Amino acid sequence: MSASTPLTADTQDGATNGNGKRRAILFVIALVFVLAGIAWYLLWLFIWSQREVTDDAYVSGNQVVLSAQVPGTVVAVLVDDTQRVEAGQALVKLDPTDADVALAKAKSALASAVRQVRQQTAMASQYDAAIDARRLDLSRAQADLQRRQPLLADKAIATEEVAHAREAVETAKTALDLATRQSAASHALVDGTDVARNASVMQAKAAFREAWINAERNAIVAPIGGYVAQRSVQVGSRVQPGQSLLTIIPLHDLWVDANFKESQLAHIRIGQPAKVESDLYGGAVEFEGKVVGLAAGTGSAFALLPPQNASGNWIKVVQRVPVRISIDPKQLEKTPLRIGLSTSVKVDTHERSGRMLADTGNSAAVAQTDVYARDIAKADAEADAIVAANLPGAH
Repeated sequence: MSASTPLTADTQDGATNGNGKRRAILFVIALVFVLAGIAWYLLWLFIWSQREVTDDAYVSGNQVVLSAQVPGTVVAVLVDDTQRVEAGQALVKLDPTDADVALAKAKSALASAVRQVRQQTAMASQYDAAIDARRLDLSRAQADLQRRQPLLADKAIATEEVAHAREAVETAKTALDLATRQSAASHALVDGTDVARNASVMQAKAAFREAWINAERNAIVAPIGGYVAQRSVQVGSRVQPGQSLLTIIPLHDLWVDANFKESQLAHIRIGQPAKVESDLYGGAVEFEGKVVGLAAGTGSAFALLPPQNASGNWIKVVQRVPVRISIDPKQLEKTPLRIGLSTSVKVDTHERSGRMLADTGNSAAVAQTDVYARDIAKADAEADAIVAANLPGAH
């Protein structure tokens, strides 16, 4: 049996140093993990837990469908897809033949109505003069009767002559009553207004305005400014009111519909700031946004075929609620977006004192246009000119 080899001091020192190095390395690794855990916790506490993120978000905007207001045949299409148009710009023109004929008839009818009212006014004055004449006739007949009645007692005249005088008085009274009624009937048509505001003239004026507007609407104009898309109208097509011709998209007024999971909505409030990144620009452009509202229901609730969870086998699916994010219009001018583009949205939820639902209505119009109101003003001006041209002293 061999004797054991004794450990030297150098061997013991080497083993001790090796164990110390391993412990130091393990300590450093453990420290790194602890610091990483602390950093992750701090990030979650101060950043990740204070925001909600989704990439199920898409650019949305108004899609104004242009349609005809009167039926007609298309004779000109003045714009095409992707082109910029301004409010009031003519985009499509219809054949004006039928509308021009109807306008000429309405113009003649208005002029005729003015002259008829003038005639009715003159006839009312004529019947007034007839009343005065009938009164004179009645006074004359009564005077003749008074002169003859005393002579009858003296048998100076025949009885038939007095009878004829009485009949003349009754006839004069009847004629006066007839003239009075005729005058009242004539004045019923013209009293209370002048010629321009007479009911018949106003009715003819309304018919003229309708014909004038229909003639003007053969030129179909853009209600707002924007870009043309989905043009389907073609030259020669017969169009009807309400038929879709093309779509105008105002790219200066866009927003993002961010579809957050229902579990992400607890801290989202109206007015919270948001960051929006579009796949079009990537991380190079970050849009400033703001939460302006939360939808009143989930996307599936408004689907064409909403789910029937009470029938058949049921599997829970996390629902999403659209949250509308406004975008700074100035940024849209510099870096334009298109509706339907994919985006990612980060909502900063630090400030949680806001409302989840709007508590007041919006008093201002969401969208409006005045391009159609101009038609009425021009039609009224031309109708007034026709009326003035047919009044006394116009020529």
